[in-house]
Amino acid sequence: MPADFTPALRGTAHGSAPAPLSVLDLLTVGAGRTSSDALRTGVEIARLAERRGFHRYWVAEHHAMPGVASTSPAVILAHMAAHTDRIRLGSGGVMLPNHASLVIAEQFGTLEAMAPGRVDLGLGRAPGTDGATAAALRRTGPGGGDGDDFPQQLDELVRFLDDDFPRGHPYRQVHAVPGPVQGSSPGGVQSPDRPAVWLLGSSGFSAQLAGALGLPFAFAHHFAAHNTVPALDLYRESFRPSAALDKPYALVAASALATDEDEEARRQVLAYALSMIRLRSGRPGLIPTPEEAEAYPYSLAERNFVRSWNSDVIHGTPDEVRAGLDDLQKRTGADELMLTTYAHDDIVRLRSYELIANAYGLPTSA
Repeated sequence: MPADFTPALRGTAHGSAPAPLSVLDLLTVGAGRTSSDALRTGVEIARLAERRGFHRYWVAEHHAMPGVASTSPAVILAHMAAHTDRIRLGSGGVMLPNHASLVIAEQFGTLEAMAPGRVDLGLGRAPGTDGATAAALRRTGPGGGDGDDFPQQLDELVRFLDDDFPRGHPYRQVHAVPGPVQGSSPGGVQSPDRPAVWLLGSSGFSAQLAGALGLPFAFAHHFAAHNTVPALDLYRESFRPSAALDKPYALVAASALATDEDEEARRQVLAYALSMIRLRSGRPGLIPTPEEAEAYPYSLAERNFVRSWNSDVIHGTPDEVRAGLDDLQKRTGADELMLTTYAHDDIVRLRSYELIANAYGLPTSA
């Protein structure tokens, strides 16, 4: 496990934040924009996060969503590795049932070779998409590959990363490259690092599994806020020390948007809520403009959804967002807060991270 897997809170490295701050970037695509635009903005966000002292920059695997360009985390992270120097890079996460474990071990071993000591491999068991798309990804046919064997697949992946299948195992002579086998080959030199494995979740299943295995756990508060505290309680109760961690480490991912004026924040998150209405009604699309969201004829049920959804988005002026994040950290005991920002306009997203950094007094580095 890399030595800086958990950030040290020394001096003013994290300003006055109650916990280290990180970024989850879904590379959202607004109406009138392209995935190329989203990727360029992603680089800007990663660089800003590194410059302002955010600890990690993660991307998440999603499929068949026109408004989200993060279908291929390993490819995107390789691009980000070429444009950053210090910030940790990772998946938040890779949906493991969509892939062969060996492929993920090879992809993230390659990323570790590109950015030594900076790579996080966050894993989830959900498909990150609808059932038909999941079947197409997994080549299992409808109803197959539902993630029930996730613990076994996770064990297989970790064994590929560590190259330690037991004698007699059918994969004993199968080696992930880049990986430890290179260090045991004639003339080989062992890399000191390997990707840090995380479990992600929005329910108790992954929380309990992460605790039992002694792994760090990231909870998706941004879309399952009602279950955050119960899941974190279960994680901490289930935790058993491991080679990775001697005590629980919980990251909470939250939606946050800061703007100079409170009314502008309200307009931006309304557009986010409309995109979620469309997604959940089977009509996923690009992130609408605030003007489109304000003109949309909401039904009563949709208005109730907007009210409920936006109550879990921490938004407003920088001071209001800071207060909301401080409260979230206090309620959950999070060891780290990861912020994801949805907005139609890329400039609004960049500005939000800058304003939050300013609100916490995060220093600016070269």
